[in-house]
Amino acid sequence: MKRQGPIGIFDSGYGGLTVLKDIVAHLPQYDYIYLGDNARAPYGTRSFEVVYEYTLQAVNELFSRGCELVILACNTASAKALRSIQQNDLPSIDPTKRVLGVIRPSAEVIGQWTTTGHIGILATEGTVRSESYPLELQKFAAGCAVVQHACPMWVPIIENDQQDTEAGKLFIKEDIEKLLLKDSEIDVIVLGCTHYPLIEDYIRSLVPAKVKVVSQGKIVAQKLAEYLQRHPSMEKACSKNGDIRFLTSEKTEVFNLNASKFLGRGVSSEHIHF
Repeated sequence: MKRQGPIGIFDSGYGGLTVLKDIVAHLPQYDYIYLGDNARAPYGTRSFEVVYEYTLQAVNELFSRGCELVILACNTASAKALRSIQQNDLPSIDPTKRVLGVIRPSAEVIGQWTTTGHIGILATEGTVRSESYPLELQKFAAGCAVVQHACPMWVPIIENDQQDTEAGKLFIKEDIEKLLLKDSEIDVIVLGCTHYPLIEDYIRSLVPAKVKVVSQGKIVAQKLAEYLQRHPSMEKACSKNGDIRFLTSEKTEVFNLNASKFLGRGVSSEHIHF
């Protein structure tokens, strides 16, 4: 029998904490290790090659700490690195380990929520350029029109706690308006970056009442629960002490302060080097 270990949650920065929060709320019995590559964030404007390299380093770090299952709680990493890691690296690293992303779980359910068949995606430049959402939605919501808009300023605005300033709100408002101008029939907007739930209430205030704004955390949490039910051997390989550990490539005092804002509670992290 495999040795038990925590579930790994990786993000380029702090955004994945919104996913971790929902996963822990849904599946509190498991152990988790969160790894934020905050020193090298953001990933959204980096090349495919660099995002793949950094993501693989993070996945290997989590594997080395006993994780049998790793969730890429980062849309950019899911878009640019997930498939390569699954197909090219896992067979040689350990074919029994698993790495999952956040885009496919979202795409599986998004189509159920639109009545007009018009879906908007707000995401980083990297996720938009990858075309991952349109490609996945073709499989699960065939016939839907998918319109994307990149929001390169949103992650730095959120990570620098500027979302409530006049300038921050203006950037967000302008991006929402640009998306809706591309397609007036959009009735579902997907927040295709795990940072964006922190400004979800403001986004909702900017869109028509008919438009449903969807963040990913609860979807990913539910899909993870279903995955573990379908794969009992992996479920048994996940340790269950209700413990959460935090790793960061940033200074721990900086990470602890910012992560506490995302999670609404105190955080104590460990520094790692890549």
